[in-house]
Amino acid sequence: MAFQDLREFIAFLEQHGQLQRITAPVSVDLEITEITDRVSKAGGPALLFENVRGYDMPVLINMFGSEERMSWALGVKSLNELGDRIKRWLDIVQNRPPEGLLEKARLAPELLELTRIGPHTVSHAPCQEVVITENPSLANIPILKCWPLDGGRYLTLTMAHTKDPETGKRNIGMYRVQVYDERTVGMHWQIHKGGAAHFRDAEAQHHKRMEVAVVIGADPASIYSASAPLPPGVDELLFAGFLRHRGVDVVQCKTVDVKVPAQAEIVLEGYVDTDELRPEGPFGDHTGHYTPVEPYPVMHITAITHRRNPIYATTIVGKPPMEDAYLGKATERFFLQLLRVVLPEVVDINMPVEGGFHNVVIVSIRKRYPGHAKKVMAGIWGMMLMMLSKFIIVVDADVNVQNLREVLFRVGNNVDPKRDTLLVDGPLDALDHSSPFEKFGWKMGLDATRKLPEEGHPRAWPPDIEMSDEIKAQVTQRWAEYGIRL
Repeated sequence: MAFQDLREFIAFLEQHGQLQRITAPVSVDLEITEITDRVSKAGGPALLFENVRGYDMPVLINMFGSEERMSWALGVKSLNELGDRIKRWLDIVQNRPPEGLLEKARLAPELLELTRIGPHTVSHAPCQEVVITENPSLANIPILKCWPLDGGRYLTLTMAHTKDPETGKRNIGMYRVQVYDERTVGMHWQIHKGGAAHFRDAEAQHHKRMEVAVVIGADPASIYSASAPLPPGVDELLFAGFLRHRGVDVVQCKTVDVKVPAQAEIVLEGYVDTDELRPEGPFGDHTGHYTPVEPYPVMHITAITHRRNPIYATTIVGKPPMEDAYLGKATERFFLQLLRVVLPEVVDINMPVEGGFHNVVIVSIRKRYPGHAKKVMAGIWGMMLMMLSKFIIVVDADVNVQNLREVLFRVGNNVDPKRDTLLVDGPLDALDHSSPFEKFGWKMGLDATRKLPEEGHPRAWPPDIEMSDEIKAQVTQRWAEYGIRL
């Protein structure tokens, strides 16, 4: 099912028993975080706080907080189905045009979809039912202070729109936004992200101002697209249209030359001065630690537009698992298909939430030659933001990478630390606090595959212990006779 806007998704969640309305009065200062953290870690529902002290606006949180809800948000029955859809799409994009009537008929639905999933510009939009250009203020939005040592209140579930100053192409990223006062906010776009690239380009071209729009509460597919690691040049709203099976309506902002999703709840319009930085942070992040205070660009708000009776959508991050675990798992299934374009030998990938997603990457491969695992490590480190992966573990095709017990069994048994460890230095995540240097440090690959003689292992590799199929079938057939309850 494709959702037109956030409200359709809320109604769907409620119909399926996956939304809890809270009418008790609550505070934006830490209380909503503590409630949501408990619910999220218990696998609970989305939460709609309807009585937020000091505000008329309700707060929606944890809407992506289960694999089922994440799948619904992206219009699939399971996240594996998302991967299958992306694979079919990539097959069309990569392969030559279909030849013959049978081939064209087979691909007709996908080809037709490609013609209708681009964004459509409209002249009137729900997100502009209320337009405030005179003294716009954030004071009426229930923005959370998430953790005790946070530097202030933060917008977290954002779609930050920027444009390449030369080509005009849009980028949409999910960046945290710190509130400084009613009309200025800090833009935490890290050095490796698209928004930061646009800022650097604007600065290099001596543009004094860079126009920005921060969208809150679009349809769920569009929100997810802002967080997806798309290949360079792929528009986030085109990808959202692919997920929704129909294009996203966009509307021109009132005070900046940026188009935003028309069905959004709230839009902050404004600009960033390329010569202005301000301390941003600390912030309790998805690493489970606070990120330090650092200088980041400042957005000056020129307008706030919103629906009548808007809903404020947000999230919290911290020690896993939390809501972002499921955004990360969706990205894992998506990225698997991109990975296979460059590395077709890859069978599966797991980016465990305990590793902060990209800090630990486990990949299984069809190993065919000496050094194959290390070739795959190098390939992964060369793919977009996967360059930030701190640990890569490579196992054989028959290992279930989603089973961490099985993976650790292979690491413990198959790895000779001197021979099978690859250490390289290079870019690290800006949030990584373990390296003595910011954004730069060492990374490790572990080859946990079976070793070949050509890889310096002349000894015979022992077979795994496995029971015969005949005995397993016999025991299964007689299980009731044994009287054992498990």
